[in-house]
Amino acid sequence: MFKKKSLLTFALVTLAFTACKAPQDITYFQDMENGTTLMTSPVSEIVAQPDDRLTIVVHSQDPQLAEIFNMPIQARRIGVTTGRQSSALAYSNGGGGNNSTSCYTVDAFGDIEFPVLGTIHIGGMTRQQIAAYIKDELINRKLLKDPTISVEFLDHSFTALGSVNSPGRIVFDRDRLNIIEAIGLAGDLTIDGMRTNVKVLRMEEGKQKAYEVDLTDAQSLYKSPVFYVQQNDVIYVEPNDTKKRTTTANGNTPFTPAFWISIASFLSTIAVLILNTTN
Repeated sequence: MFKKKSLLTFALVTLAFTACKAPQDITYFQDMENGTTLMTSPVSEIVAQPDDRLTIVVHSQDPQLAEIFNMPIQARRIGVTTGRQSSALAYSNGGGGNNSTSCYTVDAFGDIEFPVLGTIHIGGMTRQQIAAYIKDELINRKLLKDPTISVEFLDHSFTALGSVNSPGRIVFDRDRLNIIEAIGLAGDLTIDGMRTNVKVLRMEEGKQKAYEVDLTDAQSLYKSPVFYVQQNDVIYVEPNDTKKRTTTANGNTPFTPAFWISIASFLSTIAVLILNTTN
């Protein structure tokens, strides 16, 4: 009799410890310890793509001459309102006056129409490469002797969906934004978001490609080709099974099929232990 009670007590304690065990897939970077060094994937800088908008401002010691290469913005342009977006469009021109320059939109071929220079191809170039290219064109064509070119991308964004605290389209203004920072901009994952299979959707060569990253495994995360976020990426965080069950008819009650299966398995184990002890 004492042996049966001991077995029953042991089984109950085991069940209690199992039920109270902390989840293992919540903590980020579980393989990182103090002093751990990680190798990241090659830096993927933001480059100009079709439909991107950017400002290009030409400066020179001759302000009047530089002004020719700065496209003036039209007052009260249709679709432009006050606020962060419109202020981002307004950049002082090379003449240092009160005029502003409007943004350029990259067409489907990766081209823009630049004052005097005409059609120039900037698709696939970084900000620095665009600035260097335009500077060389102005000097080689003997249009300006000492130009300084400022290039800024406007309203680059990614979309965060699923179990994040602030889902939606998120604008960023950095040349390098990694996925950790992107998730931070989205308010971090909710507690019920799955950290082991975060999906990143990216357009590559006209096709949507899906990648999967594990936020609990720093070694694989930092080597992922999507560690650095590109414009128009979609980051999707899947909810865990507990969250998914809340969408079902009996999801808000503990008496789910999985619950009854666990109880049945536990009772079967106890019965077998008692029978073995009796025999």
